[in-house]
Amino acid sequence: RKSKITASRKLLLKSLMLAKAKEEWEQEIVDKQSEKERYLSERITPLHTSGLSLSQLQDLCRELHEKVEIVDEERYDIEAKCNHNTREIKDLKIKVLDLRGKFKRPPLRRVRVSADAMLRALLGSKHKVSMDLRANLKSVKKEDTEKNLESMSGMEVLKKMFDASKSPTGQ
Repeated sequence: RKSKITASRKLLLKSLMLAKAKEEWEQEIVDKQSEKERYLSERITPLHTSGLSLSQLQDLCRELHEKVEIVDEERYDIEAKCNHNTREIKDLKIKVLDLRGKFKRPPLRRVRVSADAMLRALLGSKHKVSMDLRANLKSVKKEDTEKNLESMSGMEVLKKMFDASKSPTGQ
């Protein structure tokens, strides 16, 4: 199946897409920086300490310490909530894995196992009787088959040979 677009056109489009993504990424970085500066300028008032007496500076320090304590408490609460949510998500993921099954089941393949090996696998060390199924098969001598083939007509010989080649034990 041939592609409807040439390789050079595909490469050109890919490079254009990468250039556009780079531009958008750089613009996003600039936008985040300006948003951060705007937010900080709203929340933080400039600190004017010039012309203040010692007692006024001490009061200002106390106010700042109180604000830092409040912000630190909020940060701690948010961090605790975040850790709790992370643990809960982890537990839920484990539950999902347990419900779904941890491992992807591989496609099963046919494996040739002898009867002895199968009984050993099922029964373990209890299995002592040897089951040699091939020993119970009727043995056919080559001379007998040649005599049978000679006595049959040509069509029967071809049919017999065709059937023998289709069988799994045919030689």
